[in-house]
Parts: sequence; structure tokens; C-alpha cells
Amino acid sequence: MLEVLLTFAVILVVFLVLPLIIGQVEHKTMAHMQSRLGPMYAGGFHGWAQLIADGVKFAQKEDIIPAAADRRIFMIAPGVALVPYLVVMIAIPLDDGLVGVDLDLGLFFVLAVMGVGVLGSIIAGWASANKYSLLGGMRSAAQLMSYELPLVLAASSVAMAAGTLSLPGIVEAWQWWWLPWQAIGAVVFFMAGLAELRRPPFDMPIAESEIIMGPMTEYTGMRFALFMLSEYVGIVVLSFLTTVLFLGGWHGPLLPGWLWTLAKVFLLAFVVIWLRVTFPRLREDQLQKLAWAVLVPLALVQLALTGVVKVVI
Repeated sequence: MLEVLLTFAVILVVFLVLPLIIGQVEHKTMAHMQSRLGPMYAGGFHGWAQLIADGVKFAQKEDIIPAAADRRIFMIAPGVALVPYLVVMIAIPLDDGLVGVDLDLGLFFVLAVMGVGVLGSIIAGWASANKYSLLGGMRSAAQLMSYELPLVLAASSVAMAAGTLSLPGIVEAWQWWWLPWQAIGAVVFFMAGLAELRRPPFDMPIAESEIIMGPMTEYTGMRFALFMLSEYVGIVVLSFLTTVLFLGGWHGPLLPGWLWTLAKVFLLAFVVIWLRVTFPRLREDQLQKLAWAVLVPLALVQLALTGVVKVVI
């Protein structure tokens, strides 16, 4: 019993600290790539206290609820956006034997619960009594429906290859030659995951230049901070799942397994940040075309290729 509690404690600490670290890294990366000096001043050396300054700023903001809003739904929406990602973490392995719960249907569990997190944005847009917020919520719903299919198809290809739906089982079955074999699925999964997180260039539901801040337009203070935290927790979860499914999880030479997992996660998180800085936002028609005309066919090709290889081998 004590060992189980310690395992849960380690995993909880890792998964709660990582989003904060990635948020800090995003500040610094964007500052360097875009010559933005602001994040370099808070706290002196290299702006080490920028994250603390942001936290203090959010805590000091007034908590405002629009008069026409559905108060109860408005208040719980940030929690609906954040909690599913925290629940998902119990099934993601950090190392061999270091996992909260090894579920036989772990992959189905993770994908199902991740889909719930998007509902936070949808109900926030509806409850805000703001047309811009509602438009952002509807865009979130359309984006979820479009990109859930390629996400699930790409993950199914790995499950077929490993012969199990257990996430630790998939890592144990992984071989180095899966890197080229499952490369198409990896790209599809990662891009579809970015779209579900509404990260640039897939941030049409937010689109500051068009609908202000989408579903979060009316949110202030700590409720807005929870939405921001859910985004960074989502980046952590997406990076971990991509690592577990396509990059071999804890497999790697010389270093401890958990260190290899974290190294791959940070590499993928950097790619997420890099894409935000580099690529412009897609139009809504481009967003849908990419999902249905590109990613879905590629995911089906990967699924068929996996089936052929499994039959031949």
C-alpha cells in the first residue's frame, strides 16, 4: 500500500510541475525567437521569476462574472477543462513499473477522457452570454469532431502493432524499427493532438484578431489562469502520449528510463512551442480540409500498412 501511495505521489508531482516548467520555457523560447525582451526582466537573471510574476498577476485580478451568464456553468468550466488532463496522467507510464494504474484498456481510457477536456471550452463559450465566446465554443466543437477521428485512427495503428491497449504494454512491445514504420501515424497523432489543444497554428477557436479570446473572453483572474494551466497540462499529456506510443517511452541507452521519457517529452514540448512561434494561424476552411482531406486518409494508410506488416511478419 505504501509503495502504491509513493508511486502516485511521484507521478502527481512530476505531472504538476512539468506544465509550469514548460510554461516558463515557452516564455523564454518566444522571447528569444521574436526578440521580446519583456520575459527577460522579471527577477533579474534571465527573467527567472516571470512565472511567479504571472501567478501573482492572475491572483490579483478581480473575479468578474457577466450579469447574463449562467453562473454555475460559467464557474465550473475551467475545472472541466483542467481535471480530465489530470485524470489521464494516472494511466501514463513514466518508467518501467512507474505508473499510477496499468489499465488493460489504458489507451481507450486516455483518449476518451482527453475528449472531455475540450468540453470545458464549449460550455464556457455557451455560459458566457457573449456572442464572441459562443462562436469560439462552436469552433472548438467543430475542431474536436474533425480531429478526434485521425487521432484515434493513428493511436489504433500502434495498438494493433503492439497487440495491446495497455500503455506500459505498448512501450514494452516497442522496437526501434517502429520509428519509420509508424512515422505517418506519429505525425498524424501529434498534429491532431495540437488541434484538439487549440494550439497554433490550430488556434481558430481563440483567434485574438477575430473573436478576442474565444470561449475565454469573459474570464478573468484565477479562472482564466486555470484555462491557461489546462493548455500547458494538455501539452504535457500530448507529449507523453506521443512518447509512449511512437518514441518508445523509457527505452534508451545508458540513462535511466524515466530520464529518457522526460527528455523525449521536453523535445516534443519544444516542437509545440516552436510551431506556435513559426507558423501563422490556419483559416477555418484550411483547418477542416487538413483534417478530412489529409490527416484522415494518412491515418487510414498507416492503419492498412500496419495490418499488412502484421500479417506478413
